[in-house]
Amino acid sequence: MKLLLMRNKKWIVLFLIPSVIGYMIFSLIPMIATVYLGFSSWDIISGKPEMIGLSNYIKIFTTKEFYQVMLNTLKYIVIYIPLMVVTSMFIAGLFNTDVKSVGVFRVLLFIPVLTSWVAGAMIWRTVLSSQYGLVNNFLAVFGIAGPGWLTDPKWSMVSIALVSVWKDIGFFSLIIFGGLRNINPSIIEAARVDGANRVNVFRYITFPMVTPTLFFVLVTAIINSFQLFPQVMVMTQGGSLGSTQVMVERIYTYGFKYYQMGYAAALALILFAMIMLITLIQMKLQKKWVYYE
Repeated sequence: MKLLLMRNKKWIVLFLIPSVIGYMIFSLIPMIATVYLGFSSWDIISGKPEMIGLSNYIKIFTTKEFYQVMLNTLKYIVIYIPLMVVTSMFIAGLFNTDVKSVGVFRVLLFIPVLTSWVAGAMIWRTVLSSQYGLVNNFLAVFGIAGPGWLTDPKWSMVSIALVSVWKDIGFFSLIIFGGLRNINPSIIEAARVDGANRVNVFRYITFPMVTPTLFFVLVTAIINSFQLFPQVMVMTQGGSLGSTQVMVERIYTYGFKYYQMGYAAALALILFAMIMLITLIQMKLQKKWVYYE
């Protein structure tokens, strides 16, 4: 085996070269450039990068905007994560039944996942419009004055979170459904024979055995929450009084609207550090609640 590997070494290297070159050009070099630009001031139209040390980071952490962005992100996470997880668990439970035509329901629920975020956000921007939106027109039939879903600072992030649940629920439901299907049915049957009801079966068997899948879902969903961007740009563009401003939206705005590429790079590095830190914390905490057979 070792001799065969040595003989084919040149072919292995030859086939790896395109991937390595692509990684260096599109990933490694941009990452190094981002670190460099984070310590510089660069207007991409008028001049070259000038090293300014930690000035970008000091400016970020001493302005109210950054903390408002973090508060907006936290509000989104508080609404999006619990609603998405609970709803996905419920739907995955329905998937895991022998009800007729459940396969068709799976396909229909997965359609939003396949839909472009731009297309979906444009549809929801129309549906949630305070002037001619379908939702407010429906509420008006019952004499209810609907709020400004995308214009009212109290409702704009709520609307973004609900639309995100609509978009992602099909994906996460199927992931959890796969975790449920991986549970040995004989264990559940044995528990029922011993007199366990549905609540006890879920609490002591189903939930513990699906926790590895839930852990993956939580990590993925939280990372996605910090990378929130297309729905914000299409539906609210930062929102009234900055109510839906988030990190990626700020990076885009400062980099490609204000042309402050150094400041945008510093924001990107801070975002990377936060995602890494939160993921590491989740990896540590999984030992306390994730059950591995």
